[in-house]
Amino acid sequence: MPSPLKALCGVFAAVLLTASPAAADESTVDEAGEVVAAAPVRVMPLGDSITQGGSIGGYRLDLATLLRNTGRTVDFVGSMTDGPGSMPDRNHEGHPGWTIAQVDAQVVNWLRTYTPRTILLHIGTNDMYGSDPAGAPRRLSALVDKITSQAPASDVFVSTIIPIRFADATVRNYNAAVVPLLRAKAAAGKRVHVVDMYPAVPISDLPDGIHPNAAGYSKMATVWFNALSSVPGSIGDPRQPGGSCTATPRVTGTWSGGFQAEVTVTNPTASAITGWTVRFTLPGGHTVTQVWGGTASGSVTVTNAHYNGTVSPGGSAGFGFIASGQGTAAIGTATCSSP
Repeated sequence: MPSPLKALCGVFAAVLLTASPAAADESTVDEAGEVVAAAPVRVMPLGDSITQGGSIGGYRLDLATLLRNTGRTVDFVGSMTDGPGSMPDRNHEGHPGWTIAQVDAQVVNWLRTYTPRTILLHIGTNDMYGSDPAGAPRRLSALVDKITSQAPASDVFVSTIIPIRFADATVRNYNAAVVPLLRAKAAAGKRVHVVDMYPAVPISDLPDGIHPNAAGYSKMATVWFNALSSVPGSIGDPRQPGGSCTATPRVTGTWSGGFQAEVTVTNPTASAITGWTVRFTLPGGHTVTQVWGGTASGSVTVTNAHYNGTVSPGGSAGFGFIASGQGTAAIGTATCSSP
Protein backbone atom coordinates (compact mmCIF):
# COMPACT_ATOMS: atom_id res chain seq x y z
CA MET A 1 0.00 0.00 0.00
CA PRO A 2 1.48 3.40 -0.91
CA SER A 3 2.49 5.53 2.03
CA PRO A 4 0.67 8.86 2.70
CA LEU A 5 3.95 10.68 2.01
CA LYS A 6 4.28 9.12 -1.44
CA ALA A 7 0.66 9.93 -2.24
CA LEU A 8 1.16 13.54 -1.16
CA CYS A 9 4.30 13.82 -3.30
CA GLY A 10 2.30 12.51 -6.26
CA VAL A 11 -0.27 15.28 -5.82
CA PHE A 12 2.43 17.96 -5.74
CA ALA A 13 4.08 16.47 -8.87
CA ALA A 14 0.82 16.80 -10.77
CA VAL A 15 0.25 20.39 -9.67
CA LEU A 16 3.65 22.02 -10.08
CA LEU A 17 4.17 23.37 -13.57
CA THR A 18 7.88 22.64 -13.64
CA ALA A 19 7.87 19.41 -11.64
CA SER A 20 10.63 17.03 -12.68
CA PRO A 21 9.22 13.84 -14.23
CA ALA A 22 12.56 12.07 -13.87
CA ALA A 23 12.24 11.48 -10.15
CA ALA A 24 9.22 9.22 -10.61
CA ASP A 25 11.23 6.90 -12.87
CA GLU A 26 14.08 6.09 -10.49
CA SER A 27 14.35 2.58 -9.04
CA THR A 28 14.38 2.18 -5.28
CA VAL A 29 15.65 -0.49 -2.91
CA ASP A 30 13.29 -1.99 -0.34
CA GLU A 31 14.08 -2.95 3.25
CA ALA A 32 15.26 -6.42 2.16
CA GLY A 33 17.75 -4.87 -0.23
CA GLU A 34 15.86 -5.87 -3.36
CA VAL A 35 15.55 -3.49 -6.28
CA VAL A 36 11.97 -2.33 -6.76
CA ALA A 37 11.01 -1.88 -10.40
CA ALA A 38 10.67 1.72 -11.51
CA ALA A 39 7.40 3.10 -12.76
CA PRO A 40 7.05 3.11 -16.56
CA VAL A 41 8.91 5.95 -18.24
CA ARG A 42 6.38 8.39 -19.68
CA VAL A 43 7.12 9.12 -23.34
CA MET A 44 5.09 11.64 -25.35
CA PRO A 45 5.05 11.16 -29.15
CA LEU A 46 4.34 14.74 -30.28
CA GLY A 47 3.58 16.16 -33.71
CA ASP A 48 1.10 15.95 -36.56
CA SER A 49 -0.43 13.11 -38.61
CA ILE A 50 2.96 11.45 -39.07
CA THR A 51 3.04 10.95 -35.31
CA GLN A 52 -0.63 9.95 -35.23
CA GLY A 53 0.12 7.30 -37.84
CA GLY A 54 -3.38 6.50 -39.01
CA SER A 55 -4.94 3.11 -38.39
CA ILE A 56 -1.59 1.31 -38.37
CA GLY A 57 -0.26 3.25 -35.37
CA GLY A 58 2.62 4.92 -37.21
CA TYR A 59 6.14 4.54 -35.88
CA ARG A 60 4.70 4.05 -32.40
CA LEU A 61 3.75 0.43 -33.16
CA ASP A 62 7.26 -0.79 -33.99
CA LEU A 63 8.93 1.52 -31.47
CA ALA A 64 6.86 0.00 -28.66
CA THR A 65 7.86 -3.48 -29.85
CA LEU A 66 11.55 -2.57 -29.88
CA LEU A 67 11.26 -1.15 -26.37
CA ARG A 68 9.43 -4.20 -25.01
CA ASN A 69 11.87 -6.60 -26.63
CA THR A 70 14.77 -4.95 -24.83
CA GLY A 71 13.06 -5.01 -21.45
CA ARG A 72 12.07 -1.34 -21.31
CA THR A 73 8.95 -0.32 -19.42
CA VAL A 74 7.57 2.70 -21.23
CA ASP A 75 4.16 4.36 -21.18
CA PHE A 76 3.21 6.44 -24.23
CA VAL A 77 1.18 9.43 -23.02
CA GLY A 78 -1.05 12.03 -24.64
CA SER A 79 -4.66 13.04 -25.18
CA MET A 80 -5.03 11.13 -28.46
CA THR A 81 -5.64 7.39 -28.93
CA ASP A 82 -5.05 5.75 -32.31
CA GLY A 83 -3.78 2.55 -33.85
CA PRO A 84 -4.94 -1.05 -34.21
CA GLY A 85 -6.95 -2.50 -31.35
CA SER A 86 -4.21 -5.07 -30.76
CA MET A 87 -1.68 -2.29 -30.09
CA PRO A 88 -0.92 -2.36 -26.33
CA ASP A 89 -0.28 1.37 -25.94
CA ARG A 90 -2.15 3.70 -28.29
CA ASN A 91 -1.76 7.08 -26.58
CA HIS A 92 0.06 9.97 -28.23
CA GLU A 93 -0.10 13.69 -28.99
CA GLY A 94 -0.09 13.63 -32.80
CA HIS A 95 -2.66 15.91 -34.45
CA PRO A 96 -3.38 15.51 -38.19
CA GLY A 97 -2.97 18.70 -40.17
CA TRP A 98 -1.46 20.69 -37.32
CA THR A 99 1.32 23.19 -37.78
CA ILE A 100 4.10 24.17 -35.38
CA ALA A 101 2.06 27.15 -34.16
CA GLN A 102 -0.96 24.98 -33.35
CA VAL A 103 1.16 22.58 -31.28
CA ASP A 104 2.82 25.56 -29.59
CA ALA A 105 -0.57 26.89 -28.49
CA GLN A 106 -1.46 23.67 -26.63
CA VAL A 107 1.83 22.14 -25.54
CA VAL A 108 1.96 23.65 -22.03
CA ASN A 109 -1.40 22.10 -21.15
CA TRP A 110 -0.27 18.70 -22.44
CA LEU A 111 3.00 18.82 -20.55
CA ARG A 112 1.20 19.90 -17.39
CA THR A 113 -1.33 17.09 -17.71
CA TYR A 114 0.92 14.18 -18.69
CA THR A 115 4.36 15.21 -17.28
CA PRO A 116 6.38 13.18 -19.82
CA ARG A 117 9.91 12.14 -18.95
CA THR A 118 10.80 12.00 -22.64
CA ILE A 119 9.35 13.77 -25.68
CA LEU A 120 9.60 12.73 -29.35
CA LEU A 121 8.91 15.74 -31.56
CA HIS A 122 8.44 15.51 -35.34
CA ILE A 123 6.70 18.68 -36.53
CA GLY A 124 6.84 21.12 -39.45
CA THR A 125 5.49 19.08 -42.35
CA ASN A 126 2.27 21.10 -42.62
CA ASP A 127 4.27 24.35 -42.42
CA MET A 128 6.16 23.38 -45.58
CA TYR A 129 3.17 24.04 -47.82
CA GLY A 130 1.67 26.81 -45.70
CA SER A 131 1.96 30.56 -46.12
CA ASP A 132 5.31 31.00 -44.37
CA PRO A 133 7.64 28.00 -44.68
CA ALA A 134 10.68 30.26 -44.29
CA GLY A 135 9.53 31.19 -40.78
CA ALA A 136 9.09 27.57 -39.68
CA PRO A 137 12.59 27.18 -38.16
CA ARG A 138 11.98 30.22 -35.95
CA ARG A 139 8.63 28.81 -34.86
CA LEU A 140 10.17 25.43 -34.07
CA SER A 141 12.89 27.10 -32.03
CA ALA A 142 10.27 28.94 -29.98
CA LEU A 143 8.28 25.74 -29.48
CA VAL A 144 11.32 23.85 -28.20
CA ASP A 145 12.15 26.73 -25.87
CA LYS A 146 8.62 26.57 -24.48
CA ILE A 147 8.89 22.80 -23.95
CA THR A 148 12.26 23.00 -22.20
CA SER A 149 11.07 25.86 -20.03
CA GLN A 150 7.95 23.96 -18.99
CA ALA A 151 9.72 20.60 -18.56
CA PRO A 152 13.43 21.30 -17.98
CA ALA A 153 14.14 17.79 -16.65
CA SER A 154 12.65 16.05 -19.70
CA ASP A 155 14.75 14.81 -22.59
CA VAL A 156 13.41 16.36 -25.80
CA PHE A 157 14.27 14.49 -28.99
CA VAL A 158 13.60 16.73 -32.00
CA SER A 159 13.86 15.17 -35.42
CA THR A 160 14.36 16.61 -38.84
CA ILE A 161 11.18 16.00 -40.83
CA ILE A 162 10.90 13.25 -43.40
CA PRO A 163 10.74 14.06 -47.14
CA ILE A 164 7.75 15.46 -48.99
CA ARG A 165 7.66 14.34 -52.61
CA PHE A 166 6.46 17.68 -54.00
CA ALA A 167 8.36 19.97 -51.61
CA ASP A 168 11.76 18.36 -51.17
CA ALA A 169 13.80 21.56 -51.51
CA THR A 170 11.64 23.30 -48.91
CA VAL A 171 12.02 20.39 -46.51
CA ARG A 172 15.78 20.32 -46.99
CA ASN A 173 16.03 24.05 -46.29
CA TYR A 174 13.95 23.67 -43.13
CA ASN A 175 16.02 20.75 -41.85
CA ALA A 176 19.28 22.53 -42.59
CA ALA A 177 18.09 25.58 -40.66
CA VAL A 178 16.73 23.81 -37.56
CA VAL A 179 19.71 21.55 -36.82
CA PRO A 180 22.11 24.33 -35.75
CA LEU A 181 19.35 26.00 -33.73
CA LEU A 182 18.72 22.77 -31.83
CA ARG A 183 22.40 22.04 -31.32
CA ALA A 184 22.87 25.50 -29.85
CA LYS A 185 20.17 24.74 -27.28
CA ALA A 186 21.92 21.51 -26.34
CA ALA A 187 25.24 23.34 -26.05
CA ALA A 188 23.55 25.82 -23.70
CA GLY A 189 22.68 22.96 -21.34
CA LYS A 190 19.15 22.16 -22.40
CA ARG A 191 18.21 18.50 -22.68
CA VAL A 192 17.60 18.72 -26.41
CA HIS A 193 18.73 15.96 -28.77
CA VAL A 194 18.79 16.22 -32.56
CA VAL A 195 17.53 13.17 -34.47
CA ASP A 196 18.19 13.07 -38.21
CA MET A 197 15.04 11.40 -39.52
CA TYR A 198 15.07 12.77 -43.09
CA PRO A 199 17.43 10.17 -44.63
CA ALA A 200 15.69 7.23 -42.95
CA VAL A 201 12.51 7.30 -45.06
CA PRO A 202 12.84 7.19 -48.85
CA ILE A 203 10.26 8.74 -51.16
CA SER A 204 9.30 5.20 -52.21
CA ASP A 205 7.92 4.64 -48.68
CA LEU A 206 5.55 7.63 -49.00
CA PRO A 207 2.51 6.42 -50.99
CA ASP A 208 0.84 9.85 -50.99
CA GLY A 209 4.12 11.76 -51.03
CA ILE A 210 3.76 12.78 -47.36
CA HIS A 211 2.83 9.90 -45.06
CA PRO A 212 4.90 6.73 -44.68
CA ASN A 213 3.64 3.23 -45.26
CA ALA A 214 4.30 0.50 -42.70
CA ALA A 215 7.86 0.03 -43.97
CA GLY A 216 8.57 3.73 -43.66
CA TYR A 217 7.15 3.92 -40.15
CA SER A 218 9.25 0.93 -39.16
CA LYS A 219 12.37 2.78 -40.31
CA MET A 220 11.32 5.80 -38.27
CA ALA A 221 10.87 3.56 -35.22
CA THR A 222 14.42 2.28 -35.56
CA VAL A 223 15.84 5.80 -35.73
CA TRP A 224 13.85 6.89 -32.66
CA PHE A 225 14.91 3.75 -30.78
CA ASN A 226 18.60 4.24 -31.53
CA ALA A 227 18.40 7.87 -30.48
CA LEU A 228 16.63 7.03 -27.23
CA SER A 229 19.09 4.24 -26.47
CA SER A 230 22.00 6.66 -26.79
CA VAL A 231 20.75 8.89 -23.95
CA PRO A 232 20.89 7.14 -20.54
CA GLY A 233 17.67 7.45 -18.58
CA SER A 234 15.48 8.60 -21.45
CA ILE A 235 13.75 5.21 -21.61
CA GLY A 236 14.85 3.89 -18.23
CA ASP A 237 16.96 0.81 -17.63
CA PRO A 238 16.07 -2.56 -19.11
CA ARG A 239 14.63 -5.21 -16.82
CA GLN A 240 17.18 -7.84 -15.83
CA PRO A 241 15.29 -11.16 -15.62
CA GLY A 242 18.48 -13.17 -15.22
CA GLY A 243 20.23 -11.08 -12.59
CA SER A 244 20.52 -7.79 -10.79
CA CYS A 245 23.13 -5.70 -12.60
CA THR A 246 22.85 -2.87 -15.09
CA ALA A 247 24.98 -1.99 -18.11
CA THR A 248 25.60 1.55 -19.32
CA PRO A 249 27.37 1.93 -22.69
CA ARG A 250 29.22 5.00 -23.93
CA VAL A 251 30.95 5.74 -27.24
CA THR A 252 34.40 7.14 -26.41
CA GLY A 253 35.91 7.69 -29.85
CA THR A 254 35.04 7.52 -33.53
CA TRP A 255 36.87 7.37 -36.84
CA SER A 256 36.13 6.50 -40.42
CA GLY A 257 35.24 2.81 -40.41
CA GLY A 258 34.73 2.23 -36.70
CA PHE A 259 34.45 3.42 -33.13
CA GLN A 260 35.58 2.67 -29.58
CA ALA A 261 33.23 2.26 -26.62
CA GLU A 262 33.14 1.31 -22.98
CA VAL A 263 30.42 -0.36 -20.92
CA THR A 264 30.06 0.16 -17.17
CA VAL A 265 28.51 -2.71 -15.20
CA THR A 266 26.88 -1.57 -11.96
CA ASN A 267 25.51 -3.56 -9.02
CA PRO A 268 22.58 -1.59 -7.53
CA THR A 269 21.63 -4.24 -4.94
CA ALA A 270 22.66 -4.84 -1.34
CA SER A 271 24.49 -8.10 -2.16
CA ALA A 272 27.66 -8.74 -4.15
CA ILE A 273 27.37 -10.33 -7.59
CA THR A 274 29.88 -12.93 -8.72
CA GLY A 275 29.93 -12.81 -12.49
CA TRP A 276 28.08 -10.88 -15.15
CA THR A 277 27.14 -11.10 -18.81
CA VAL A 278 26.37 -8.09 -20.98
CA ARG A 279 24.49 -8.27 -24.27
CA PHE A 280 24.25 -5.30 -26.59
CA THR A 281 23.35 -4.33 -30.14
CA LEU A 282 25.29 -2.42 -32.78
CA PRO A 283 24.24 -0.57 -35.94
CA GLY A 284 23.80 -2.73 -39.01
CA GLY A 285 27.12 -3.61 -40.61
CA HIS A 286 29.18 -3.12 -37.44
CA THR A 287 31.01 -5.96 -35.71
CA VAL A 288 33.12 -6.16 -32.56
CA THR A 289 36.79 -6.68 -33.44
CA GLN A 290 38.51 -6.24 -30.06
CA VAL A 291 37.47 -6.48 -26.39
CA TRP A 292 39.32 -5.76 -23.13
CA GLY A 293 38.08 -6.32 -19.61
CA GLY A 294 35.89 -9.21 -20.68
CA THR A 295 35.55 -12.23 -22.94
CA ALA A 296 33.47 -12.02 -26.10
CA SER A 297 31.27 -14.90 -27.24
CA GLY A 298 29.46 -14.14 -30.43
CA SER A 299 29.44 -10.63 -31.81
CA VAL A 300 27.50 -8.80 -29.08
CA THR A 301 27.86 -10.80 -25.83
CA VAL A 302 30.63 -10.16 -23.28
CA THR A 303 31.23 -11.96 -19.96
CA ASN A 304 33.46 -10.74 -17.18
CA ALA A 305 37.20 -11.34 -17.08
CA HIS A 306 38.64 -13.40 -14.20
CA TYR A 307 39.57 -10.27 -12.27
CA ASN A 308 36.40 -8.14 -12.49
CA GLY A 309 33.50 -10.59 -12.11
CA THR A 310 32.82 -9.82 -8.45
CA VAL A 311 31.09 -6.48 -7.98
CA SER A 312 30.30 -5.25 -4.48
CA PRO A 313 26.97 -3.60 -3.55
CA GLY A 314 26.85 -0.21 -5.20
CA GLY A 315 30.10 -0.97 -7.02
CA SER A 316 30.93 -1.16 -10.69
CA ALA A 317 33.19 -2.89 -13.19
CA GLY A 318 33.41 -2.64 -16.94
CA PHE A 319 34.97 -3.43 -20.27
CA GLY A 320 35.80 -1.74 -23.54
CA PHE A 321 35.62 -2.72 -27.18
CA ILE A 322 36.31 -1.62 -30.71
CA ALA A 323 33.68 -2.02 -33.44
CA SER A 324 34.37 -1.82 -37.16
CA GLY A 325 31.86 -0.80 -39.80
CA GLN A 326 30.47 2.12 -41.75
CA GLY A 327 27.82 4.56 -40.58
CA THR A 328 26.96 6.29 -37.33
CA ALA A 329 28.64 5.05 -34.16
CA ALA A 330 26.01 3.89 -31.69
CA ILE A 331 25.17 1.19 -29.16
CA GLY A 332 21.50 0.40 -29.48
CA THR A 333 20.88 -1.28 -26.13
CA ALA A 334 22.88 -3.05 -23.44
CA THR A 335 21.48 -5.47 -20.84
CA CYS A 336 23.27 -7.15 -17.94
CA SER A 337 22.58 -10.41 -16.11
CA SER A 338 24.33 -12.15 -13.23
CA PRO A 339 24.03 -15.70 -11.82
